[in-house]
Amino acid sequence: SMNNATTIRDRQLTITRVFDAPRSLVFKVWTQPEHFSQWLGPKDFTAIACHMNVQIGGMYRACIRSPEGNNHWMQGIYREVIEPERLVFTFAWEDENSQPKHETLVTVTFEEQDNKTLMTFQQAIFESTESRDSHNTG
Repeated sequence: SMNNATTIRDRQLTITRVFDAPRSLVFKVWTQPEHFSQWLGPKDFTAIACHMNVQIGGMYRACIRSPEGNNHWMQGIYREVIEPERLVFTFAWEDENSQPKHETLVTVTFEEQDNKTLMTFQQAIFESTESRDSHNTG
């Protein structure tokens, strides 16, 4: 139904950025823990742990700390790893028992554009539009 399509669209997030760097480098920083951790979380949050096994079926797990000192763990599984074009992985926040909560799918594509790189980040399907909007600040 039309209504359902709107709802799903409302519950997905797309962010595009252009980086003044070659595509291979932008892809690489998405696959190395010391760099990937810089992408995580809203401003003023600090990444305090990041473990990645970047291959199909491999897992990543990371933690960001809020300015108030609360830790937020996240985890996921790589579904596609196509260097230097595309990464697809699941994403879920963890509950207090380290179990994944609602899972979304993240697709990140990297396109060459005038010696720069256009990165498109898509994440879906959020539990709610509120949940989606909170990720827009990341």
